[in-house]
Amino acid sequence: MSYFVIVRGPLGIGKSTIAKKLTKILKAKYISMDEIVDKNLVTNKPDKNGMMDVKNFIRANKLIQPITFKFFKKNKSVITDGCFYHKEQIVDIIDKLKPYKVYIFDLKASINICIERDKKRKVSIGKDATKAVYNAVSKFSVGIKIDNSKKISNEAVQEILKYLPR
Repeated sequence: MSYFVIVRGPLGIGKSTIAKKLTKILKAKYISMDEIVDKNLVTNKPDKNGMMDVKNFIRANKLIQPITFKFFKKNKSVITDGCFYHKEQIVDIIDKLKPYKVYIFDLKASINICIERDKKRKVSIGKDATKAVYNAVSKFSVGIKIDNSKKISNEAVQEILKYLPR
């Protein structure tokens, strides 16, 4: 059974670590939404909230669609991670991937936890950027909420696996 998994949440919450572990367990295809967006910017102009414009994310959705369908035809699932702070991007990706099922996991933790985790990265994004993205991501909630404030990544992965067909 093929399906698409989105692991979303603010900076420093563990999205990439969790998505990559899921990919390995499920023998799926991993696509980094950040890499696709960064390599294929349509505009560098920020939106009215100072965040990256949704046009970049809609373009990324369009670019990953053929890759995703290629893996779906092989009966493989696809996993992506990203902040997904534009609701339009999520609606667009669900629409583009019909009739396949899209599972969304919304990772949650406090802003202070995200800031502390960001500080431990090889390249920290910084407190202000972490706060800005946290606020943008927190404007809406979508999918299955996973409290990742006290979990290690393996625990979060095991919780997510309970919701996915295997």
